Amino acid sequence: MTTSDTPTTAPAQSPALAARAVVVVAAGSGTRLGLGTAKAFVPVAGEVMLVRAIRTVMTLAEPTFLVVVAPDDRLDECRDLVAAVAGAAVDHTAVVPGGADRHTSVEAGLAALPGSVTTVLVHDAARCLTPASQFERVFAAVTESGAGVVPALPVTDTVKRVTGDVVVETVDRSALVGVQTPQGFPVDDLRRAYAGAARSETDDAGVFSAAGGTVRTVPGDADAFKITTRWDLGRAEAVVAERAAAAGAGGGGGVAAPAVRMGLGVDVHAFDAAAPCRVGLLDFPGEPGLSGHSDGDAVAHAVCDALLSAGGLGDVGGRFGTDDPAYAGAAGDVFVRGAVELLRAAGLAPTSVTVQVIGNRPRIGARRQEMQDALAAVVGAPVAVSGTTTDGLGFTGRGEGLAAIATALVGPV
Repeated sequence: MTTSDTPTTAPAQSPALAARAVVVVAAGSGTRLGLGTAKAFVPVAGEVMLVRAIRTVMTLAEPTFLVVVAPDDRLDECRDLVAAVAGAAVDHTAVVPGGADRHTSVEAGLAALPGSVTTVLVHDAARCLTPASQFERVFAAVTESGAGVVPALPVTDTVKRVTGDVVVETVDRSALVGVQTPQGFPVDDLRRAYAGAARSETDDAGVFSAAGGTVRTVPGDADAFKITTRWDLGRAEAVVAERAAAAGAGGGGGVAAPAVRMGLGVDVHAFDAAAPCRVGLLDFPGEPGLSGHSDGDAVAHAVCDALLSAGGLGDVGGRFGTDDPAYAGAAGDVFVRGAVELLRAAGLAPTSVTVQVIGNRPRIGARRQEMQDALAAVVGAPVAVSGTTTDGLGFTGRGEGLAAIATALVGPV
């Protein structure tokens, strides 16, 4: 199933049988923003909010089904955006029309989830700078507690209760928090809460609580603010500019970064006959797999390292952790998407990538174009793949493992 032919009802099944999902609500009119277009389609520093929001979802470590609830008159545009960001993972997505209000829009998103999903996060596209770490915190807390979970920040302003314009009392702010999204829930419990709701609430946690559910909090993030007014939009663009400036100053010592930057990535994995073989985001049935904490895809890992290197952003081990449980068995595209997202946050984007695969097997010649297309869909730029052997020399020549060398060019967004 692709987003271009996604039905408005729940798909029968998800190819990866994802146990978790994110519903991104993007059907708001944006009236208060006053720009004459649906809010999710307003650009922030040159990139629309919806793209920024869904790209973060696509960087999550575990397979996550994505549903975007879009304005009824912009479904095709939304499907095109989702397909462009999701790339090879487009069959893990659905786009459905929203309802008359947020309540009915969330219900439409929940109805589009595959039956494999047990945990769902509901996220506002207008909180488009929310970091991936906040999604992971909420997912982990829902799994651990079985309750509803919201990210929250302490209230720092003095709070007054008023009648009209007269201050009645000062409210103790120590017991108050401001909540953000994504908000997470066991999916069946949230569906029942929405189905039985007597009235709309201001957020999903309100619906869940009204149905008798327990809602807990995890720490929020200052960058997860909601863009509602033009001031908020200016703040978001300032945050993006600050991130780009910080990345550019990371190792520059005051020297301006070149317009085009190049990075190098190298990865090596030993063969493991007990593991499935996945190289360059493709499966090679019947071939021995590659050992590793994740899926061992040396080609994808080399591409990730090359992208990070070009942006001066470290390496795959430093950014994602070589033994982080969150990435156990993770597919290679998770790391490549993560690198692309980090580049975007730094104001950079891939221009081209070249990969040399070194080893006797699997033979990639017949599937070179397929591999290039799969990688390019995730990188968002052309990828060239070539292969070579070492004439029987070294560990690759002896058939002990596979190596990959990648170069990447990146430039300003």
